[in-house]
Amino acid sequence: MRFISEEESAALVDHAMAFDAAREALIAAVAPGTTLFPAVLGHGSEPTNRFSIKSGATADYAGLKVGSFWPGNPDRGLPRHNSVILLFDQAAGRIDTVIEAGRVNAYRTAAADAVAASVLARPDSAVLAVFGAGNQAAFEAAALARVLPIKTVLVVARDPAKVAGLSERLAGQGASGLDVRAASPQEACEAADVIVTATPARAPLFEADWVRSGTHVAAMGADAKGKQELPPALLERARLVCDLPEQARTIGEFQHASEHAQAGLRAIGDVLRSGEGGRTDPAEITVFDSSGIALQDLTIARAILAKADARL
Repeated sequence: MRFISEEESAALVDHAMAFDAAREALIAAVAPGTTLFPAVLGHGSEPTNRFSIKSGATADYAGLKVGSFWPGNPDRGLPRHNSVILLFDQAAGRIDTVIEAGRVNAYRTAAADAVAASVLARPDSAVLAVFGAGNQAAFEAAALARVLPIKTVLVVARDPAKVAGLSERLAGQGASGLDVRAASPQEACEAADVIVTATPARAPLFEADWVRSGTHVAAMGADAKGKQELPPALLERARLVCDLPEQARTIGEFQHASEHAQAGLRAIGDVLRSGEGGRTDPAEITVFDSSGIALQDLTIARAILAKADARL
């Protein structure tokens, strides 16, 4: 069995690798012969310590990802989020590869946002509003700055100290020179070309009327029943796209959308595979919901393995 530690995988991953892997995964999700199994949501002995298991199989590979959220970890000097990816040897039914992937998971999550934005956001998008200033926020902004001409990042957060450190974290990911500053929810929405929500919220973070025509919105936080970041009224007047429709309707942001809004819901993989259904109207509002699918983890795991082997 092959084992790649957290330190090794963190040294191998980058935004370019994550983008390519995410695009491959999102297309594979809608391809014949692919199966994505229902997510398992659980908790540790202490109910506030939560984990999820997401799994899937294509004609070529199969495996799963275990993601965990232990909110008390910062007191121990550890990150709240962690992740482990397991790939099967399909001939023998044994685990072939284990990859610790805490940092990789942040790249992989942001990459899905970037892939969707590359076809749904206006190509001249220069102002990004980010709700949340935690670990994921810098990855989201850096990933989007690779595919869009982002110049300004407006950050909505409760802790000003985290906003102050975001520029440094972005520079560490190769996204330097951005104008990063704090903003109120209304100010950020009214100025934004792209809005990203990356929070554990359970109620809307802003008002639908604050979002102007032509905005692309990426909801990255909802991945369990009850989680919510967007106002339902926004979903009524936007085009809705997601990573996996059946999951988006049950544990993703679109669990809060009406049946009428859900009727036009489309998988981003279909848009990417067909080359049709991307943005054509500069005034349209688009919403991408990413609740996360196992194939994102499996494709980036395979990319990490390939890069590790190339260095041998």
